[in-house]
Amino acid sequence: MKQFSCVFVAAILTIQLNAQTPVLNKVAANAFIITRMVDKYHVEPKPVDKTLSYNLFDHTIDALDDARIFFIKEDIDKLQPFRMHLDEDLMGRKTAFLELLSATYQARVAQVDTMIDNICKKPFNFSVKETFTETEDTSFAPNTSLQRVKITKSIKKMMLNKISLAAENSISLPADKQKKIIDSVELVTRRHVQAKLKLEIKKMLQSPGGIPQAVGDVYCNTLASYFDPHTAYFPLTEKENFESQLGARPLRFGFQLLEDDNGNVTIGKLLPGSPAFKSGQLNKGDKIIALQWAGKEEIDVSDANREEISEVLDASNHEEVTFTIKKVDGTIRQVILQKATNESEEGDNKVKSFVLKGSKNIGFISLPAFYTDWETSNTEDHGCANDVAKEILKLKKEKITGLIIDLRFNGGGSMQEAIDLAGIFIDAGPVGQIKSRDAKVYTMMDVNRGTMYDGPLVLLVNGYSASASEILAAAMQDYNRALIVGSPTYGKATAQLIMPMDTTALANNTGNNAKADSYLKLTVNRLFRVTGQTAQFNGVIPDVKLPDILEIDSHREADEPFALKPSVIAANKYYKPLSPLPVAALQAKANPEIDQSEYFNELKKYTVEYKKVMANQDISLYLNDALAARKKVKEKDDAVPKEIASNSYYIISNHSFDEERLAVDEDLKRLNSEWRKSLQKDPYIKIAYDLLITDFK
Repeated sequence: MKQFSCVFVAAILTIQLNAQTPVLNKVAANAFIITRMVDKYHVEPKPVDKTLSYNLFDHTIDALDDARIFFIKEDIDKLQPFRMHLDEDLMGRKTAFLELLSATYQARVAQVDTMIDNICKKPFNFSVKETFTETEDTSFAPNTSLQRVKITKSIKKMMLNKISLAAENSISLPADKQKKIIDSVELVTRRHVQAKLKLEIKKMLQSPGGIPQAVGDVYCNTLASYFDPHTAYFPLTEKENFESQLGARPLRFGFQLLEDDNGNVTIGKLLPGSPAFKSGQLNKGDKIIALQWAGKEEIDVSDANREEISEVLDASNHEEVTFTIKKVDGTIRQVILQKATNESEEGDNKVKSFVLKGSKNIGFISLPAFYTDWETSNTEDHGCANDVAKEILKLKKEKITGLIIDLRFNGGGSMQEAIDLAGIFIDAGPVGQIKSRDAKVYTMMDVNRGTMYDGPLVLLVNGYSASASEILAAAMQDYNRALIVGSPTYGKATAQLIMPMDTTALANNTGNNAKADSYLKLTVNRLFRVTGQTAQFNGVIPDVKLPDILEIDSHREADEPFALKPSVIAANKYYKPLSPLPVAALQAKANPEIDQSEYFNELKKYTVEYKKVMANQDISLYLNDALAARKKVKEKDDAVPKEIASNSYYIISNHSFDEERLAVDEDLKRLNSEWRKSLQKDPYIKIAYDLLITDFK
């Protein structure tokens, strides 16, 4: 069998090496151009040396086969000599590595496709005691026989979640009935897992340009990401998708679906003014796990790909859908949405605000993204800063004595909007600093004299507040203009341009009008605070730090293997901070509430349970063990802190402008009611409110 496998692979390799050369010649040329563009424009270029070679080899293999099911050790051994010479191959535009990698990958993917069919022909026996060890899971199989064993265990692991759920629900039934239920679930689950795996393989084998192009795209993107996490290669297909997303055709619910290399589908960009945006309950990174059209059965889409979810969402244009969402912190939430006929008509309602009415009236503004309208005239204001200003004017009529701006889960957007928004709260002056690779430092300025709001201000942030959110938070903190409350932000303080793959492209030209087969998103600037410090890597550290579920298993800029390290420049000489805020006293005020809060105490327990469950990396494929493991996971899920009971310290109300609109729009009224209920139970907003009523300014 082993001899036949080697002959089979060798034959396919020979055919593929001849067929893929033109494609990979282009890939080699693109890889060379990436190194030249980085050397010419990147804010902190790295040399093309042996360190690059080792990392490019390792991370390309990881990107192509992170589950370690396609390649076997024999393949890696054959590719291994290239690990030390990819820097030379890059500069010489050589294709030998790419040719061998692509042909090997295509042969193994086709072989695994057949292997999955053969494995799934027979029922799986979950009464056998066997373990899928962490070593097996993370290493390449020594040969095709053990590769088959590994794939079998991988499929069993995927099936066990649903099998164990069925066994758990039928545990009180007689043994014969229980076995019948489990056997029937086994068949359905086996077919589902088989179809899912084969669909992923089919997508690879039938991708535009075939496997050689797909491998080449991964290779170029891996090379680009070596220079920093935000430098990325855009092949033509991705560039076309990007352009279609920016076109005039509106999104029906108002969100994009993103799918990573592992098939995980999450919510991407929210369209300002859309039903998704206005719900106030969806954020980038949320995972849709189920959908339910009004009056119909719920559809489980937790394992579906982007196309499958899109097909479900296209089933109707007029009925409501209940989305069951898993937030990035693990909490589950249901959101009801209905498609909008023309989202662009909601222009004056892109930012949502409320009044927290209690011992004092405190304004609250939710800002999910720093959006702008690139297509309008420069003389018009259609960005989020202008929309926030409008909401502040409305809130002022409600006699607010303080203001909360919620930047949690705000992944950024337009840097200019962040500058303009900072200008609403401070007099004219520097807001931040930009430095490219040369010595010159440019100042990000608020050029408008005066402020729109000068009262007490709190910005809520967490580990998913990034980029433009960090520009605003840092500026407000440096000026002592606002109290930053929450957990440390993401830590991205760099700026990128998308340029055509052309070494003659000008760095000050994004290449929007240039035509090319591929593009490079390139990090060209570092961003600094007015103090000369930076949010890069470490984020903005809150003045009042609150426990956050994201701290348990966070992923921030500092966790990226090639993240740029922070540096320091001189403070801006025109920067004049206001009087310091009583930060220590305010943290002292928050501490007792944290200690007495049911939510934050549950969070401490959850941290302990989470670490216990995650400690064991070996996975038993024995059903009884899976049931016990499921019980532990359920205990962990049950320990996820629930939102606090609706508090009586304040009531979430609409301002008078929204009250008029709600009176004539029942759908908007219902969505608004759900949002208010969610805000009423938010423990972070409660602490922000308590801090603001002390009138700390």
